[in-house]
Amino acid sequence: MSTATPNASSDVLDFVVHKANGLKGLVDTGLQSLPRQYIQPPERRLHASQVISQESIPIIDVSNWDDPQLVESIFEAASKWGFFQIINHGIPQEILDHLQDAAHGFFGLPNEERKKFWKGKSPTDTVFLATSFSPLKEKVLEWKDYLSFRYIPGDEKSQALWPSVCKDPVLDYMKRVEMVIKKLLELLLTKLNVREIDKEKEYALMGSLTINLNYYPHCPNPELVTGVGCHSDISSITVLLQDDIGGLYVRGIEEDSWIHIPPVNGALVINIGDVLQIMSNDQYKSIEHRVVANGSKNRVSVPIFVNPGPDALIGPLPEVLETGAAPRYKPILFSDYFSYFFSKGHDGKNSINYAKI
Repeated sequence: MSTATPNASSDVLDFVVHKANGLKGLVDTGLQSLPRQYIQPPERRLHASQVISQESIPIIDVSNWDDPQLVESIFEAASKWGFFQIINHGIPQEILDHLQDAAHGFFGLPNEERKKFWKGKSPTDTVFLATSFSPLKEKVLEWKDYLSFRYIPGDEKSQALWPSVCKDPVLDYMKRVEMVIKKLLELLLTKLNVREIDKEKEYALMGSLTINLNYYPHCPNPELVTGVGCHSDISSITVLLQDDIGGLYVRGIEEDSWIHIPPVNGALVINIGDVLQIMSNDQYKSIEHRVVANGSKNRVSVPIFVNPGPDALIGPLPEVLETGAAPRYKPILFSDYFSYFFSKGHDGKNSINYAKI
C-alpha cells in the first residue's frame, strides 16, 4: 500500500475510522512504530508478574449430554470460573479450520474490497466491518479489527450479500453450533430450577446471535497495546473459537491475577455473560477477560455472542427467586443495557452496575 503512515492521533483516527481503512489498513502502510493512539497507560497493560501459570480453567468433555456428571461439571465451572472449554462437541474439525481460514481470507483481501463492508456502508445491516471497540468513545484504541455478522436462520436474501470469501464457512459453523448453544443453556438453566425453556425464555436467552471474525494483526510493540481491554461480556453466554496462537487471559481468583487460556485443538471456549449472571441472581459469574497482541503473527478468533432479543426484559428468573432470595438486579431492557455497554470504552465489570438494584 502506497499511502503514507499517518502520525498525529487525529490523523490516525481519521485514517483508521473515518476513512474506513481499519487497523489492518494502517498496518499495511508498513507501520514500524506505534502511533500514540494505541499506546495503553502502564496500569492498563498486562504484565508478566500478573500471570499465574499453574492455574487453568476446566476442560469438559461434552460427548454425552445426558451424563448427570456433565451438568455438575458445567455448573461448577460456570459458578467458580465463569469460563470453561468444551471438547467432543460434535462440530467437525474441518468446519472449525475452514472458519479460521475464512477469517484470514477476508482480512487478506485488498483494502478497497474490505472497505465495502465498513459499518454504515455495508450492503446489508446483517454484516459490518469495524475496528477497536467504541473508537469514538475510547481514550486509547484497541489493536483489533472485526467483521460482525447478525445471524438470522433462513435469512438467505441478506446472507447472499455477505462477503463471498467467508459466507459459507460462517453459515456452516452457525448451523452446527446452534445445537451446542441450546444444550449448554438447557444444562445451565437446569441448575437454576428452570424445567423448560419456552419461547419467551429462549428469546430472552438467545433471541439474537452475533458472530465476529476478530483479527489481531502483528504488532511492532505488543507489550504496549491491548487486543481487547479488560471487560466482561454482556451476552448470556459467549462461544469462542481460538486459533493456535493464544492471547486470551481471564481474571484469576487472586487479586490482580490473570490466567492464560491455552488453545486446545478442536475446543470451544465458553464464558458466562452479564445477562446470565443477572438471570441467575449471581449464581453464575461473568468474569473479566482481555486479549493481548502478538509481535510476529496475525491472530484470529471467532466469538459468538449469544444475546437476548433487543426488546427482551432481563432480570433474575422467577425460578431463582422461589427460594426467597432477594433480587439483586432490576428488570431492564436488553437494548438499553447494550447501548450503555457500547457508550464507553471497556471498563472491567462496571457495566453490570447499570442493572443493580
